[in-house]
Amino acid sequence: MNQTEFAVSRFENRNGVTSWRVAGWLHGVRIRKNFPTREEAAAEKSTLEIKAAQTANGMRTVATTLTEDQVREAETLFRRMVVLPRPLSFYVDFALGNYKEPEQQKPLIEATAEYIAAKESEFAQDQLSVPQMDRIRWEMKRLTDFFPRKTVAEIVSTKLIAFLEAGKGGMKTHNNRRGLLSTFFKYCFQRGWVAENPIPKVPHFRIRRKRGLAKTLSLAQVKALMEFAETHKGGIWVPYFALCLFAGIRPGVPNGEITKLKPEAVDLDAGILHISAEVSKVREPRKVVIQPNLAAWLRAYPLKKFPIIPGNFKKRRQKFAKTLGLTHDVLRHTFISMFVAKFRSIGEAAIQAGNSEAIIRKHYLDLKSTKEAEEFFGVMPKLAKSPVAPSASVASVDGRQAA
Repeated sequence: MNQTEFAVSRFENRNGVTSWRVAGWLHGVRIRKNFPTREEAAAEKSTLEIKAAQTANGMRTVATTLTEDQVREAETLFRRMVVLPRPLSFYVDFALGNYKEPEQQKPLIEATAEYIAAKESEFAQDQLSVPQMDRIRWEMKRLTDFFPRKTVAEIVSTKLIAFLEAGKGGMKTHNNRRGLLSTFFKYCFQRGWVAENPIPKVPHFRIRRKRGLAKTLSLAQVKALMEFAETHKGGIWVPYFALCLFAGIRPGVPNGEITKLKPEAVDLDAGILHISAEVSKVREPRKVVIQPNLAAWLRAYPLKKFPIIPGNFKKRRQKFAKTLGLTHDVLRHTFISMFVAKFRSIGEAAIQAGNSEAIIRKHYLDLKSTKEAEEFFGVMPKLAKSPVAPSASVASVDGRQAA
């Protein structure tokens, strides 16, 4: 029988001594114990009731050297292991083999804040570009959002792989983000916040690139674009399109080369466009030869009257970008491919565009024919050589140049 109730009653022994008896059943085992006092019997009754409750709930009485807190922690861990396929010892061995205690436990949110502050100091010294600084801030925010309330040492390679895969980006994006994280964890390693850098165990994808992937404008699109530039708002867009299209200046706004270019860098008499290290994306100065058609455009629409960057640039450009096929860097891609086609010199194209010869060969070689390139560099302004300048109310993005 499984009765687990116990009773305390007065019991007369044969020798005439009165005792107090505890009687009952403990999961099929009959219990009868005599005690000299009622208090002792009551204490035994309570003990038996506790044992009965423990047995009913799967609890055991075990002799152990563990403290009560350690026993409770062990019970918690085993409850968490119920759904896992391996025993607790496997996961303990894995942790001991893969985790090394750092010199200092640093919360991730504090580590990223210090890292960003260090990078902002480099940025203030002109060691980083605006896009680089922005990417660092974005990646650190993603990291802290993905691992809230974690220390740097807790973020091992397997967790970083899951973090990078969560974004579902392409292989190039994966590699770029991995590079940013690598620099961050090197910073942490140097300060003793991690015992080892987890990044070497995070895969880096080898990307096989194909030649001829640069998106360019056709000759018809180029002519349509420059016709639009001449006839739209008094020709206010001519300098921007002419410099990006016929000189290959990086066209991005607000951080591209074109936004930093000053009118005095354009020397029409010498036929040279000077790109300083401060303007260049790769921080290396270069000289771009001003082709005859570019010179004609800049004389017809002089930079003293026409801003290089029209005011309210982004909103204005979005209105006609799709119609004219203006994707990112398409103007620069068109210039480089046309230059290679006309002059048949990868080396000279690399020098004037501020790229490596390997990049020119991969992306721009044989995209255009010589005939098309000749016509491209022959695209001239059709309107009067001295058209009316735009009103003085139109200013550049940063206010440096106004009409």
